[in-house]
Amino acid sequence: MDRIARTTREIGSRLRSARLGAGLTLADVASRADVSEGFLSKLERGQVAASIANLIQLADALGLGLHELFAHEQAPAKTRLAVHRAEAGKLQEVAGTGYLWRHLGGGAPLDRLEVFHLVFPREKGMTAMVSHPGQEHCYVLSGEVRFFVGDAEHRLKAGDGILIDSQQPHRAENAGRGKAQVLMTVARPAESADAPDWWHLSRSTSAKEPEQ
Repeated sequence: MDRIARTTREIGSRLRSARLGAGLTLADVASRADVSEGFLSKLERGQVAASIANLIQLADALGLGLHELFAHEQAPAKTRLAVHRAEAGKLQEVAGTGYLWRHLGGGAPLDRLEVFHLVFPREKGMTAMVSHPGQEHCYVLSGEVRFFVGDAEHRLKAGDGILIDSQQPHRAENAGRGKAQVLMTVARPAESADAPDWWHLSRSTSAKEPEQ
């Protein structure tokens, strides 16, 4: 089994375990995440890959942090100290999307910050606008990124960054000829700091992404 297929099966298994542990049916979670029951069933069995938007919605529906769909270890209640090394933590692919990512820090239940290293593929990209509580900052390490916020478009080059209120509908895509690398920091609002969720999508403005 290749790495992408193995990751797809692991994500599906974690989704199923979380759903059963919460006492929810396929229909319950599918409705909350705005996906079809058939798609969720195949996803849990590792038969289809999910988009980033779908994974965010499903994690939100199950009360999980997005990193919990990939991580092998349980995070502590709050991060007191975390050092990340350049050689540690290999980039992982979000199956079927071409996106690569590495979790750098944060994301414990009581943390307000979470930091990621993202690599945007040249051909594929995020097509859905997302909206969720909190703030986020994206700093372009290399390449070029086109960042959409509402009706506005911002083209960012290496060394450029953008800070937004994440309630605004937004998305990003590669705008250069090669891969683009981004350092993304997400901060959730103080009023939800005690909730073990990483990235809530607003029910009224949740991402609409074609199912894979």
